[in-house]
Amino acid sequence: MKVAIADDDPIVCSSLSTILTATGTADVIWTANDGQSALKCFQAAGGRPDVLLLDVQMPGMDGLEAAERIIAVDPTARVLFLTTFADKEYISRALALGAKGYVIKQDVASVVPALQAVMAGQTVLGAEAVANLSLGKQEEQTRKDPSKPVLRRFQTLTDREREIVALVADGLDNQAIARRLCLSEGTVRNHISAILAKTNLANRTQLAVEWLSSQES
Repeated sequence: MKVAIADDDPIVCSSLSTILTATGTADVIWTANDGQSALKCFQAAGGRPDVLLLDVQMPGMDGLEAAERIIAVDPTARVLFLTTFADKEYISRALALGAKGYVIKQDVASVVPALQAVMAGQTVLGAEAVANLSLGKQEEQTRKDPSKPVLRRFQTLTDREREIVALVADGLDNQAIARRLCLSEGTVRNHISAILAKTNLANRTQLAVEWLSSQES
């Protein structure tokens, strides 16, 4: 796997490069410290990585603008945001412009599996990012009629299945959901497998994003 890193902190670039190389996860083909440099490196001959790790806030052109321009140049580009900023607006914009994931830097252990998931065609959200998206939707809902329409893909779910989807979107893992609903973890796993099959979604991250989107209506 070829990876590129754009972060305004050279130490972060160096540390991530060391981790990815030492673990045999990826070859780091270039690093950049601002969005303009990242765009220039991406457009250079041989500069297109399999995954681009990108910070949000950088001097000059920020990561969101850089990602938008990079994806405009190459719609197949895989951009994975790795940042300290878990703001709902940043996360929503990143996903809207076509990023493949949004991971918070504090969760460094998740970087390698996140890269592998993106390479496998999945969209990745860190637990804190999911929680913040969910919080934002809940705040909006307090100002709306609670009887909201449900996205078509969720209409075939049972009440129990919808309850589980909502908890997944709140960032709870299977163990926490099982405790909340007084079920076994195995039962929760079976429910989630059935939900993914019914909704034609690949994983719980996509499930959370789709459910949260459905709550906007």
